[in-house]
Amino acid sequence: MPAANPPRRIAHLDMDAYFASVELLRYPQLRGQPVAVGGRGEHDPQPLADGRWQYARLRDYVGRGVLTTASYEARALGLRSGMGTMKAARLAPEAILLPADFAAYKHYSRLFKAAVRELAPQVEDRGIDEIYIDLSALPEDSLTLARRLKQAVLKATGLSCSVGIAPNKLLAKLCSEFDKPDGITLLQADEIPSRVWPLPVVKLNGIGPKAAKKLQALGITTIAQLAAAAPPWLIENFGRSYGTWLHESAHGRDQRPVVTASQPKSLSRETTFERDLHARADKVLLGEIFTELCQRVAADLARHQLLGRTVGIKLRYADFRTVTRDLSLPQATRDAATIRLAAGQCLKRVPLEQKLRLLGVRVSNLVDPQQRAEDETGQQELPLI
Repeated sequence: MPAANPPRRIAHLDMDAYFASVELLRYPQLRGQPVAVGGRGEHDPQPLADGRWQYARLRDYVGRGVLTTASYEARALGLRSGMGTMKAARLAPEAILLPADFAAYKHYSRLFKAAVRELAPQVEDRGIDEIYIDLSALPEDSLTLARRLKQAVLKATGLSCSVGIAPNKLLAKLCSEFDKPDGITLLQADEIPSRVWPLPVVKLNGIGPKAAKKLQALGITTIAQLAAAAPPWLIENFGRSYGTWLHESAHGRDQRPVVTASQPKSLSRETTFERDLHARADKVLLGEIFTELCQRVAADLARHQLLGRTVGIKLRYADFRTVTRDLSLPQATRDAATIRLAAGQCLKRVPLEQKLRLLGVRVSNLVDPQQRAEDETGQQELPLI
């Protein structure tokens, strides 16, 4: 009789306040202070004659930018990623403002992922600061594995991370937030009623502020209440796909595999705004967010060494309606400016009278330029624009 498959053990490893933590490697003297990260080189610290550094403060900021992230000390003051920098300045005027350095963040991202793969090769890359890991086939117990993963990341980068281990990806991501920063959380399926159901519904990855508000209006504020709701009722109020997902997720069910394929079908970046934004009234802020999304997608393409032929956008209006538009390019690209131009053309094809709650940029129809060059007659290289 063949041996039974081992039970699924999925880890979600999430770096702690990642961008801010990388900056604190460079400026360790700022540890313990509220630090916000946003913008580019205009806020670079300046060396003083006595060997100290002069840092920009939020109180001196003027503009319409948004924060990329904030240290835990800054978060305690109300600062968070995606917040307008001027609003952050009102909440924490004395907080230090550092420019974002995406080259450094990508460097440390490569380091921590390589360290994890040495211990557990079944890794799904979910972005610059988080990964899923399939631990099912490894012999060590979950606590030992979690400690080894954290030690490997710390040794490779000098940074801390939090690890959640559970029977599936949904629960692993949920419990990686339980004991941040620098935490370990293990969760078994039979612990869902005692540890997951008392939580607010917004803790489930996939339930945003708007959906949580609608659930609250329907009398559902906790995951336990969501789990008790009848599936037909959820489908009636949220549609078949999302209603079914709400029911399954509330019961901790998630069959998605850890996907280790090296080449994705598409790469995308999106953000949900802290407040609904209007295309005209918030034009400058939306433009900055839109440009940064395009730059981040371009960086993802470069990291995967891919080019994309199709650029698309995703908009979600304040009433939850979602629209997408795509544009095919004559040549594959990973150039941020080219992606921004194409995405802007897509934006012109959608109505912008209503306020927006989400904006996303996607590049699909991906190709490997090296492989394509090898496959084509005469070893012709694919143009990079």
